[in-house]
Amino acid sequence: MPVFELTDQLIFPHPAYAAPSGLLAVGGDLSTQRLILAYSNGIFPWFSEDDPIMWWSPNPRMVLFPHEFKTSKSLRKTLRSNTFEVRMNTCFPEVIKACSEAPRKSDTGETWISPDMQHAYIRLHRMGYAHSFETFHSNRLVGGLYGVRIGSAFFGESMFHYETDASKVALSALTQWCVAQEIRVIDAQQSTPHLASLGAREIPRSEFLSLIRSEKDLPSG
Repeated sequence: MPVFELTDQLIFPHPAYAAPSGLLAVGGDLSTQRLILAYSNGIFPWFSEDDPIMWWSPNPRMVLFPHEFKTSKSLRKTLRSNTFEVRMNTCFPEVIKACSEAPRKSDTGETWISPDMQHAYIRLHRMGYAHSFETFHSNRLVGGLYGVRIGSAFFGESMFHYETDASKVALSALTQWCVAQEIRVIDAQQSTPHLASLGAREIPRSEFLSLIRSEKDLPSG
């Protein structure tokens, strides 16, 4: 499959044209309009700071249905202890910055959450599309996650933690919020053993696209 080069036009090729790796297109910009269009069609940006903007739609797609979230015995104990306080949308810039600095297993010192990406998602946050769930301990930010809500779908982007279970507590709060808001699916993008242990599973891209297209026209709240 060819990798499409985007222009200034607000348009994406159909995700079915993505390469086996999931790479669909390069170029374009990180405007709020383009990001909303991308997410509404099951496409997300992911690239290193010195690379051109790359747009992806992997097959299969990792998703978490909120009612399928798995709470381990140790996490249940943590939740019962009330060690952490969870807040929503009180420090979005701090959360996305912490996610950009979080160490990864194959850490090369680079991050895909570049300053330009951070600014783009902060703009989405100010417009009411991007949200953060934040875990505090003794009034100190120790974990959290952020993502984008389009209709009744939440597109998870990244999470971080400084203390054990802090990001899982934020994810638990997200799933409860999704149930209350009638958000039916959380997009986790690509499969990892960690996500699978929390109840996420892979579905075909075609099924994922059908799911989010039935959800995207619903109010975002």
